[in-house]
Amino acid sequence: MSAYSKSDMPKSTPENPMDPREELPYHLPAMRAFAISLTRNMAAADDLVQDSIVKAWSSFDKFEPGTNMRAWLFTILRNTFYSGVRKRRRDMPDPDGVHTASLFEKPAHDGRLAMNDFMVAFNQLSPVHREVLILVGASGFSYEEAAEMTGVAVGTVKSRASRARLRLAELLKLDEGEELVGSDPSTMAVMSRSAVRAA
Repeated sequence: MSAYSKSDMPKSTPENPMDPREELPYHLPAMRAFAISLTRNMAAADDLVQDSIVKAWSSFDKFEPGTNMRAWLFTILRNTFYSGVRKRRRDMPDPDGVHTASLFEKPAHDGRLAMNDFMVAFNQLSPVHREVLILVGASGFSYEEAAEMTGVAVGTVKSRASRARLRLAELLKLDEGEELVGSDPSTMAVMSRSAVRAA
């Protein structure tokens, strides 16, 4: 299968909607990135994306062509993830976080110290802070879209994003205006709109 990206995707509008089955593959890389940020485990992320695609495919009759399919897919993926978390909590008590810690898999990187430092710091953020930075930073959703997907107020999303970026800067020991060298576009997006500028 050839690689798809959002930039290659034909424009889907209410007047000229794309077939959702044709549009879905363009969103797979972003879905996988979001799944990795939630699970912090490559295999679990792939399973989560697969489960989400199955749910989306069987629910296309509920999707309104021409609307924001990526937001719709991310909502399905997020709900699937948290449903799994609740189920695992019922099935296996983990009061000390021992099982959760065992699910961690160090993300692959290209050996650049800055990127490694970023990922270590990013993984120290709380789940809600990682989630909001992926949604409004790396995935490019608006605060309003992120609020709709997560079921919280827009102000809460803005507050979480601000606190998450400040915490990330603190973990990276960056001063105001200091640059994070050697970061990829996703890192730059996550750090954007904060006191710290990624370069």
